[in-house]
Amino acid sequence: MECNIGAAGKAARLKLGIAAVLGGLILAGIILSGLLDGTIWWLGVAGAIFGGAFAIWEARVGWCIVRAIGFKTPL
Repeated sequence: MECNIGAAGKAARLKLGIAAVLGGLILAGIILSGLLDGTIWWLGVAGAIFGGAFAIWEARVGWCIVRAIGFKTPL
């Protein structure tokens, strides 16, 4: 895995990752407070936190899986 994104791409992925993790934590709080009922919502929590953590990792190492597959991204 070699670096395939620049500083702007790293910053964008870091911001997106932090927002996704925070969104997942907020959703978990809403579920725990009882406003949302059902176990299916926990999949959204897991997906948001896992996806956000992966985006933060991508920003840290400077590698983008989408670019590695061959797609061009704007950043």
